[in-house]
Amino acid sequence: MLYRAYQTQADMLSPLRLTAQFMGAALWSAGSERSAVRRMAAQLEVFSRMRITHSRPAWDIKTVVVEGQEVAVHEEPVLVAPFGTLLHFRKETGTMHPPVLLAAPLSGHFATLLRETVRTLLRDHDVYVTDWHNARDVPVWQGGFGLDEYTLQLISFMEAIGPGVHLVAVCQPCVAALAATALMAEDDNPAAPRSLTLMAGPVDCRINPTGVNTLATSKPIEWFKRNLISRVPWPHAGATRRVYPGFLQLSAFMSMNPARHKEQFKKLFEHLVEGEIDKADTIRNFYDEYLAVNDLPAEFYLETVERVFQTYDLPRGELTVGTRRVNPAAIRRTALLTVEGERDDICAVGQTVAAQDLCTNIRPYLKVHHLQAGVGHYGVFSGSKWNAQIYPRVRETIHAAAELH
Repeated sequence: MLYRAYQTQADMLSPLRLTAQFMGAALWSAGSERSAVRRMAAQLEVFSRMRITHSRPAWDIKTVVVEGQEVAVHEEPVLVAPFGTLLHFRKETGTMHPPVLLAAPLSGHFATLLRETVRTLLRDHDVYVTDWHNARDVPVWQGGFGLDEYTLQLISFMEAIGPGVHLVAVCQPCVAALAATALMAEDDNPAAPRSLTLMAGPVDCRINPTGVNTLATSKPIEWFKRNLISRVPWPHAGATRRVYPGFLQLSAFMSMNPARHKEQFKKLFEHLVEGEIDKADTIRNFYDEYLAVNDLPAEFYLETVERVFQTYDLPRGELTVGTRRVNPAAIRRTALLTVEGERDDICAVGQTVAAQDLCTNIRPYLKVHHLQAGVGHYGVFSGSKWNAQIYPRVRETIHAAAELH
């Protein structure tokens, strides 16, 4: 009923927003800054943009600078699975770079949230990304998708790329990435990653619990099932599939700082009235991405809450994938880099570096930890300090591991 009520409201408001979008564009004219007409056009645009969308935004990575030369970039699907696509950003260059699989979070937004991360990695690497699909578009007959399936999908993607791959996980998938690496090491899989980079991920949530951790443990898992899981309504392709709706996740994110979002839309209006288009575009682009939501399969959401945030299966040595117990000590030849942000209020300092203690058989010279001063959660993988201080450590780890093999 919750999803149906949301969909009904969205359908009712859609004609109003489309009308506002059309009229705002019609009223817009160059040289009309600060006029009553410009104020009306700006109001209409702001109203039309205050809406949630459910389609993945474009990656829009057309070129990248490699060794001082601008080269074209092409998106190519390598492997298409029901719940995600292995997407390759192929560069038109003869330079051979280490292949990197970037494991994106499945947490209410699309993988395009890592656009800047991909763009930066492309300078020195052959980049692939886990481009997760919106669960409301996946037919029920495709089955479920839980934490086990996520982990096995990472293995399948690395096998599709082949030997020599390096795995970089951002936030939520750090647990699955570590588990996949352990299973592949145990099987002596030739596609096991040569390096594993875990960035701001909840490896051990018992350490320095944040508000997110407290919320996850404040209710039994049955409460999450009853109150946060809905069935996809018709006429979507995934009708009747049980999901954790992306609009609920977005609401939770925005409720953490509503004043900031209100202020941003106020600034958007002011920039449009004043004709400060570059500043307006910065806000437009951010909210085009931020308001694009991705429904999570119910199995994946509930298992992540329970096994990662409530029972701490991985650090307790109790995490399983299918019938197999995950043993991080099986990892021996994979270099490990963990990255944390000093001001991260989602995944606190200590939760990611815990992977270093779990991987007892990785040689000390293959282990590196980087604590970045002055950044929060998103600053770990985007922004100036990511580019200037964190990325060089990631690049060093990958290239050093590539040279060892």
